[in-house]
Amino acid sequence: MFFTFIDKYKSMNTNFSDDFLIKGKFSIKKASTAYKGKMTKEEGVQLLVQEQEKLRELQEKLYADGSKSLLVVLQAMDAAGKDSLIEHVFGGVNPQGCSVTSFKTPSSLEYAHDFLWRHYLAVPQKGMIGIFNRSHYESVLVCKVHPEYNLSEKTWDSVKDFDETFWENRYESIRNFEKHLTQNGTTIIKIFLNVSKDEQKKRLIDRIDEQEKNWKFSAADLPERALFDQYMECYETAINETSKDNAPWYVIPADSKWFARVAAIQIIIDVLEKMDLKYPKLSEEDKLSLQESKKQLESE
Repeated sequence: MFFTFIDKYKSMNTNFSDDFLIKGKFSIKKASTAYKGKMTKEEGVQLLVQEQEKLRELQEKLYADGSKSLLVVLQAMDAAGKDSLIEHVFGGVNPQGCSVTSFKTPSSLEYAHDFLWRHYLAVPQKGMIGIFNRSHYESVLVCKVHPEYNLSEKTWDSVKDFDETFWENRYESIRNFEKHLTQNGTTIIKIFLNVSKDEQKKRLIDRIDEQEKNWKFSAADLPERALFDQYMECYETAINETSKDNAPWYVIPADSKWFARVAAIQIIIDVLEKMDLKYPKLSEEDKLSLQESKKQLESE
């Protein structure tokens, strides 16, 4: 049964890393939100379980190697499934080798620094996987839809300061930040969960109708939903400005959560496999020391 399923999956000729990688100019209107490939939900769930084990093994190897780190940036509209994707994709890895940072509205301390400061503090150390649940991209997404938010940085006098040059400088700062990280041992994967406005509506209603989900709903989600099209324009621009070979964007159809999880975990696995991770090799002296230690233990 196991091998039959794997063979069937391989015959689908689906490469999520290649399918959803942004190459050339990105158009949000042409990007599917509903694509699910040729898998059924049951097959997708089964595949996810198998890939979780592979991810666990690669994360252990990354930790043992200790010379590189992986940063996974997750961006999406409200109710797109970021939290549940983190749970289902990374639920099987060793918590000691993985960190999740959820970026909310900046604190007064964070506003007292440049907009990238708090994100640099959360970058994973070597041997670790770091996950940004929302990220430095909020500065060119929500802060572009609501430019008045930038005034809290106390560097600018008026919203009139936020002209085209301002935004070009922000994109350049982000590109330079990510380039610096990748030049110093951090591999970056950026994932946009592309959910449709109709699916978002359905999920928000579910949060109201299902008592156990009530805590997830915020009335503040509705004014932001009314700006959905503006957010899509900002995502399109941000992705086009910052999807580079050293820090690529992947746009994953997210109307089906199970499919988004399978696509995401396969992209992450593909990247880890290309990082050329190695378990540390012991010197001959260390190997002899191990054998001596074994003899001592066995003689007790």
